Order: sequence, then structure tokens, then C-alpha cells
Amino acid sequence: MKYSICQMEVIPGKPDANREKVTEWLEKTVADENPDIVVLPEMWTTGYTLPELPQYADIDGEPTSTFLCNLAKKHSVNIIGGSFANKKDDKIYNSGIAIDRSGMVVYRYDKIHLVPMLDEPTYLAGGENHADVFELEGVKMGLIICYDLRFPELMRKLALDGAQVVHVVAEWPAARKEHWRVLQQARAIENQMFIVSSNSTGEYNGVQYAGNSMVIDPWGTIQAEGDGVSEQTIHSTISLDVTKKVRKEVPVFSSRVPEYY
Repeated sequence: MKYSICQMEVIPGKPDANREKVTEWLEKTVADENPDIVVLPEMWTTGYTLPELPQYADIDGEPTSTFLCNLAKKHSVNIIGGSFANKKDDKIYNSGIAIDRSGMVVYRYDKIHLVPMLDEPTYLAGGENHADVFELEGVKMGLIICYDLRFPELMRKLALDGAQVVHVVAEWPAARKEHWRVLQQARAIENQMFIVSSNSTGEYNGVQYAGNSMVIDPWGTIQAEGDGVSEQTIHSTISLDVTKKVRKEVPVFSSRVPEYY
């Protein structure tokens, strides 16, 4: 399964310009690499322009959902659509989306854990539904958003539900870059799954973003990684046979004794 990850410098408060960037990036990436799945970062339509989100946010997932569905169908590519500001019932959520090759939405998720350090709870509502497993290309997968990575219970539930790959979409700051790397490796190792992440780069409102989008295998080995400063595309091919091999050789799940936890 071939991935192309968009490590993007989001233009703050310019949804139309960001959609144009994604259109151009996807057209070039599909022509050059023909990936099975592409991955976008967190809040890629607006960036963290939190006080202005009532002006810039989607309404009930539009126009971003239709925009991504049309791209997926046009290019016959699966899209992990990062996340975007999304107004529903007078609340604004940080909403993720996954779309298959036919242009159908297969999964939606509202970020559960809001970041106190970036003042998210002042401007956003936390998701009220579980993070669940979905399928692309017959593979069970998950999608979490940035700060969610710090909560191992969330990733473990996805693993117990059969996920072999979890996507982490983020605008993770450079000030905590080592946490970004170590936490992803830990989640990959403890859950014996692939982690595929897309992080932003650039700077906004005094916050520098870490980049370092990556693909990590179930042993915790980094297969591919972006740098910490550039807009770039990270390519990697994953073999799901590795997940089966690791889970057989180190039988973590059959060794669990949750009644003592």
C-alpha cells in the first residue's frame, strides 16, 4: 500500500487558497507517484486562526467534504483528509474525514481532546463520539488528531478493534518536537501497528510547527520522515504482512490481563 503525505505550510485564514494548494499538490502527486492513499494535515483549510473560525469554518462539513470527494473520485485515490474547522449546531469542531477512491466518505471524526496550551477549548467543542475503525482497500484503519496522540487509551482501543494502520494528522509545534517523534514510535510499538502522520510546517502567531511527518512500522522503526522546516511530500510503501509478523512474534494482545489493570 503506497502512501503520499502532504507536509504543508497552511496559509492562515485562507480556505480557498489552501484548497487550491491541495488541488495542485494532489494532481502532481498522483501523476508522479500514483499513491493508493494521500494524507493531509490538521486544520489545513484555515490554520489555527481560532478567534476567526466563525468566519472561516465549514458548515456541516461543506464545502471541504465535497471538495475532497471530488478530488478522490477524479484521481481514483483514497484520501485521509486531515481535519478542518467545521461548524455544526452553533459549535465549531476540529473534524477529520476519510474518503475512498470512488469519492465516498467512509469515516468522519471530531477531535476529542482539545489542547489547553493552544487555547482550543475556548474556541472549539470536543467531539462526542468514539474514535472508530474504518476500512480502505480492505484494511482496518484509524484516524486521530494531534493532541489525541498523548492518550494511549484511544490508540489501544483502535488496535483492539483491529486497526493495522492509524493516521495522525497534526499541527504539532516544534517546541515539543521530540514528544511528537517519541509518542508516535511508542504508539506503533505498543499497539504493533503502522503509524502514518501528516504534520504542518511554517509558523503562525508565534508558533513554529514541527514538520517531521512520518511513517513508522510496527517495530517502531521510522520508514520515512520529512524534515522540520520544508513543505514537502513524503512517500512510503507499507506491507501489512509486517503487522501480522510482529503480532505473532511478540503476542502482546494475547498476553494482556485487563482484569488486573
